Amino acid sequence: MATSTELKRAPSEVWSAAPGASMPGWKRGLDLVSIALALPFLVPGFVVIGLIIKLLSKGPIFFKQERIGYQGKPFLLLKFRTMKVNACTQGHQGHLVTLMNSDAPMTKLDNIGDPRLIIFGRLLRSSGLDELPQLINVLRGEMSLVGPRPCMRYEFDRYEPWQKQRFNAFPGLTGLWQVSGKNKTTFHQMIQLDIHYAAHVSLRLDMKIMLKTFPVLLGQIHEMSARAAKRKATQAPPGKQSR
Repeated sequence: MATSTELKRAPSEVWSAAPGASMPGWKRGLDLVSIALALPFLVPGFVVIGLIIKLLSKGPIFFKQERIGYQGKPFLLLKFRTMKVNACTQGHQGHLVTLMNSDAPMTKLDNIGDPRLIIFGRLLRSSGLDELPQLINVLRGEMSLVGPRPCMRYEFDRYEPWQKQRFNAFPGLTGLWQVSGKNKTTFHQMIQLDIHYAAHVSLRLDMKIMLKTFPVLLGQIHEMSARAAKRKATQAPPGKQSR
């Protein structure tokens, strides 16, 4: 993997994506075939999750937010809504800025308790099911199944020039960072992994990342369950705690 020294080149050499460059044909084909094969499972999943959100929380089923994608171009990202309507985002922004300026692991607010989440919101996030609507973004050609996660504008504006090399790849639902430690890595390590992927995109690498994604998601669900059980045991009255 390239080192940070190798990646920090002069600004003129850093982010010169070719104008009009498009997604490789094999990558677009892999996306479309994968979605087509998964449709029998995706359609019922969309319906069930949509009903759960609608029945248990006031507000729309989907959440839309501007993100920065390929070559720094903005697009409207879709997710299943996991937060209360009009929830404050300042806390998340401050948390992210702190992570960007430190060597601390990129722990999500979900992991330390986020009161903005709706019922089942934490489960949807831990399982990655809240990201399913982004398959629509994939069909539109704004994203791919595999690639760096698209960031928010305030994050993009804080990137150093060399860090923007990660935008030389189409954003994805899963990626090299997600299967290489994710929340256990630092922001700087995430950037390095994304840049490495952008420089080495291939069918073999995409397939490898896709195969690793499901075990990672199962591990995240297990970790969430363990944290929930620990919190429950800690909050239980002394006489009811397990001995």
